[in-house]
Amino acid sequence: MRADLMRLAATLAHRDRLAVLFTEHDMDMVFGFADRVIVLDRGAIIASGAPAAIRANAQVQAVYLGFDEPAASG
Repeated sequence: MRADLMRLAATLAHRDRLAVLFTEHDMDMVFGFADRVIVLDRGAIIASGAPAAIRANAQVQAVYLGFDEPAASG
């Protein structure tokens, strides 16, 4: 049902040139529908941009996708 709601909102937003704000924790759902993503961690913005850039962001991966950030060299 959530996917249906997101699809409907996306259709209406594109048709009527509206901005829609969703708060969603299912990253696959977000990446499937969003044109732009803003990621928060404990109330602070840690990333903002296109879904592909957000998916590739190391800090977002560490916080939301469960991937470890690369160890600092040196």
